[in-house]
Amino acid sequence: MASLEIRNIGCLATPVGSAAKAGKAQGEIRRIPNAAIRADGERLVFVGTESDYRREYAGRGADTSIDAGGRAAIPGLVDAHTHPVWLGDRGAEIGRRLAGESYAAIAAEGGGINATVRATRAGTDAELRAAVSGRLAAMLRHGTTTAEAKSGYGLTVRDELRALELLRDLGAEPGLPRLVPTLLAAHEVPPEFRQARTEWVRIVCEEIVPRAARDGLARFCDVFCEQGVFSVPESRSILESARRAGLGLRVHADELALSGGARLAAELGAASADHLLFIEAGEIAALAKAGTIAVILPGTAWWMRSRRAPARDLVAAGVPVAVASDANPGTCCTESLAAVAAHACLDSGLSVEETLTGMTLNAAASLGLAAEVGSLEPGKRADLVLLDAPDDRHLIYHWGVNLVATVVLAGRIAWSSRP
Repeated sequence: MASLEIRNIGCLATPVGSAAKAGKAQGEIRRIPNAAIRADGERLVFVGTESDYRREYAGRGADTSIDAGGRAAIPGLVDAHTHPVWLGDRGAEIGRRLAGESYAAIAAEGGGINATVRATRAGTDAELRAAVSGRLAAMLRHGTTTAEAKSGYGLTVRDELRALELLRDLGAEPGLPRLVPTLLAAHEVPPEFRQARTEWVRIVCEEIVPRAARDGLARFCDVFCEQGVFSVPESRSILESARRAGLGLRVHADELALSGGARLAAELGAASADHLLFIEAGEIAALAKAGTIAVILPGTAWWMRSRRAPARDLVAAGVPVAVASDANPGTCCTESLAAVAAHACLDSGLSVEETLTGMTLNAAASLGLAAEVGSLEPGKRADLVLLDAPDDRHLIYHWGVNLVATVVLAGRIAWSSRP
């Protein structure tokens, strides 16, 4: 079993525990100055001070030793909401949006999600694999060691399953983040079903969901429950079929209006409700009672120049808050979860500490992985990031650049900026 030690860490910052943190606890971060870390195989066996490490491991070297050079260490980032499986280019839409055109107007002329759907359907398997692999590698370079990854730009039985099969294959590739695949066949009504939307809902429920579950291609099912997309009754049908098939539930909820998505997520006990820009006190209370994790996507709200999710109200109500990138081709085209951190603080009102918990432990909890990843503690997987910074607060303070110096995934160096 190979061993890894990291010495001379300037400051180690991590949440603690194996469950989501809510309320005041979300802002509680353990910071250890002059720290050291050791992993045996894929698991952490020591997280503490350099002096304690010297006493405990005197005379016991490691197969690989890293001198952190005073850099900060944080858990590997966990991105709980991404859309990496797509082809095409929607860069021209930014100019139209800045000129005042709405998403609805752009979509009506063939842009938006359906533009990506056309390009993705037309692409070869090799083209799609190369594009997705490149995006996932970029996520890793920016500190993401675990990523939820959705389908949703195929919108046919074949193309949705193709996306999930690709994610399965890439999840086993070295040098890429650990993947948690989510079926999002209910991302939009395909153009060929616009006049027969009930038939598309039936296909999702009776054909795509059962096959994705039976073949082990997805761990979750998501639905875009929103005005003009999928109604609450349609969303309920899809999510209930997913639950019967053994999949966990996630919901795109109340992004464009108060549409009932968050209440549905709470009613069904979904693992997460995501976006939440237009929720009100009643929805917040329902999420708190259900134990559903709120996944906020502040980069998307900023890019769309929309209102922000009420993060402070969620924390005050005892709802665990996760922070995710929403990496997608239309409204948040970035592979960097760390880039979103500044928006979580400066736009959405979370503290630095709440944001770090949101991008690590709470995100892991929303994926059912809080016992494995999301914090730096003995027994957990050795997923961590060294930052070219003295402590974790520089993720917010020193923004707009990639501070990641080294990424360790399952006890091995997965990427380093240093030769």
